[in-house]
Formats: sequence, C-alpha cells, structure tokens
Amino acid sequence: MFTYILISLIIAYLLGSIPTGFLLARYWKGIDIRQYGSGNIGATNVWRTLGVMPGIIALLGDVAKGVAAILVARYFGGTSVELTAAIGALLGHSYPVFLNFKGGKIIATGAGIIFSFSPMSGLIALALFIATVGLTRYVSLASIVAAITIPVCFYLFKLDTPYFVFAVMVASFAIFKHRSNIKRLISGNEYKVGQKKL
Repeated sequence: MFTYILISLIIAYLLGSIPTGFLLARYWKGIDIRQYGSGNIGATNVWRTLGVMPGIIALLGDVAKGVAAILVARYFGGTSVELTAAIGALLGHSYPVFLNFKGGKIIATGAGIIFSFSPMSGLIALALFIATVGLTRYVSLASIVAAITIPVCFYLFKLDTPYFVFAVMVASFAIFKHRSNIKRLISGNEYKVGQKKL
C-alpha cells in the first residue's frame, strides 16, 4: 500500500506541476504570464491578460490536472491513496517543480478534485462562485466563498471523515493563498471583472 501511495503522490505532484497558464501564455502570445497582471500563472490572470478563450482553456487544463490525479489514484487503491494524490496535485499546482516552486492558488485544480470526490458539492460550490462573481465582480472573493462551501457540503452530504478533514485543510490553504487578495478586498483595491486596466 505504501508503494501505491508513494507512486500516486509523485505522479499527482508532477501532474499538478504542469504550468498550464504559463505554457498557454508562451504558446498563445509568446509571453511570460508571471510578468503580467497579478503575476499569477492561474486561469484568472490568463483570462485578464490574454482574453476569455485562453482563460477558459487554462481553467479547463487546471481542472483536468485534479481529475487526472484522482483517476490515477483510483487505479492504485482506496481512500488513503486518493487523498494523498489530491494533496500531491494541489502542492504541485501551488509549488510546481517546473517553475521554481512558484505556482497558482489551487482553486481550479482543487475544483477538479472536489468534483471527483463529490460532484454535487462541486456543483453547489460552482453555483455560489458564479453567484458571487455576478453580485460582486470579485473572482477572488468568489474563490474564497467556494472554498469555504466545500467542507460544509462534505459534512452535510456525510462524506467519510478523512474527506471532510481534507476539505477543511484545502479550504484553509485556499484562503491562505488568497491573503494578498483579502488585503486588497479590505482596502477596496481588488480587481473586479470587467474593470479597465490602469
């Protein structure tokens, strides 16, 4: 079992480390996405910098990393292997070996994992994400709301305790990764959807 856990962890980490947004920006416009916008390699910054279509492609690519990691884990074993792979994919996305361990904020890759564990939880979080963006135009706030929603849904849908603990950890980590956004939200300087670049 330990061997399967280790193999899944390594594969999931490498999958998570694939810098979708970075590679897409290089291919699409020949730029280093880290030098533009927020400097993040995630789908939101790709969308702001390159446009809607590249942003959607980056989003789907990051989501696919999470789904792929869980599919690999399910080939090898059960709950412990799945959760280890999930952690590996998130760490890979956030601290990618291919970009000197400076990556994204785990929301999209985390979404792929959550949909794999509990599709209904994923749909509820997605609905709240869309509603929050629609009401406030803040993607960062919507991401935080969605992250907090996941452990609540896992608890209400009575997923096994290890999955609930995982959800709490992921939500906490997602909020931590958005700490600079939270500061800008409080100060009123956070970027809004549709806001013109200065």
